[in-house]
Amino acid sequence: MQTFPLKSLSMKEAKQRQFQLIDVITHYFRGDEILSLGDIGVVRGLNKPQYTKKVEEVLAEFFGVERAMLVRGAGTGALRYGFISFLKPGDQILVHDAPIYPTSKTTLDSMGIEAIFVDFHQEEKIKKAIQLHPHLKGALVQHTRQKMDDHYDIGKVIHSIRSINPSIYIITDDNYAAMKVEQVGVQVGADLTTFSLFKLLGPEGIGLIIGKEDLIQKIEKLNYSGGSQVQGYEAMEALRGLVYAPVMLAIQAEVNEELVTMLNRGTVAGVKRAFLANAQSKVLLVELTEPIAEEVLNYANEFGAAPHPVGAESKYEFVPMFYRVSNTFLTSDPALAKKMIRINPLRSGPDTIIRILTLSIQKALANSQ
Repeated sequence: MQTFPLKSLSMKEAKQRQFQLIDVITHYFRGDEILSLGDIGVVRGLNKPQYTKKVEEVLAEFFGVERAMLVRGAGTGALRYGFISFLKPGDQILVHDAPIYPTSKTTLDSMGIEAIFVDFHQEEKIKKAIQLHPHLKGALVQHTRQKMDDHYDIGKVIHSIRSINPSIYIITDDNYAAMKVEQVGVQVGADLTTFSLFKLLGPEGIGLIIGKEDLIQKIEKLNYSGGSQVQGYEAMEALRGLVYAPVMLAIQAEVNEELVTMLNRGTVAGVKRAFLANAQSKVLLVELTEPIAEEVLNYANEFGAAPHPVGAESKYEFVPMFYRVSNTFLTSDPALAKKMIRINPLRSGPDTIIRILTLSIQKALANSQ
């Protein structure tokens, strides 16, 4: 089995990303404004709080895009608004030949959108699919992996689509990739990129859409009501979380690298092998020698590991998470459920994870005999 995790930012790169964001912030906010929690309400002419508008301007400059918009519904809501900006019932959208992320599939199904599947690893098949479907309106490219062996380059996929039909709208799902990798979808040619700020230490339910101004203007018109607006205090909280996210995620990536080396050296009895994979967040996949995955997860909870996500890398999650393999991966290979678990270090170090894993396997094996 081979996996192809996305390349994480180095610690040096992550620090530079943090410094860059702080510099941009100082161009838009006075010092006393930074120390404010932010305003609330709908300001005439903006139809949103002033601080929300300022944060959106900061993020547009930081990512180098025409516009940025904060929305409710986290990553799912951001992607949903993105779809609505260019798709209508009956339209067709190009997707990778893999299980569509469940919340994305729910949105597409409810909108009456027809998914055209094609293997994003094969440029000729992408071109052929576009030629066979001349009425394709859009393409959805998920930055993280949908199957264990996925390895396509998001920039190359976008270029392939553009080379055949430049009028196709391209939207990328950059959940679990933003602030971890060098570039997100819009920075390599997509029209819109969406992701959750709750997954980047921000407040619950806040998502971000960045990209083309004309599409985001359409979203703003659809999202005009006062109750739909992200309030200034939420925008400021999202910005504060984003400042700390790159370095925190780089530390997490370093711990993952240490763990995969330690486990593949035989540090923990009962582990057959370990891999790094973006499933969906970049995690450690641990294959066990015995089919005791469910039992190991139960005991890991007793020893202090989080048994399930809150927002998957949210501000509430700091102990390591021991969890089942993602539904998307299980759809590709259901047999993984009994012998494989995923571990996200979150804010913990490798020693804590090795201890919890060792104790959990020992207890699961003892009780299975």
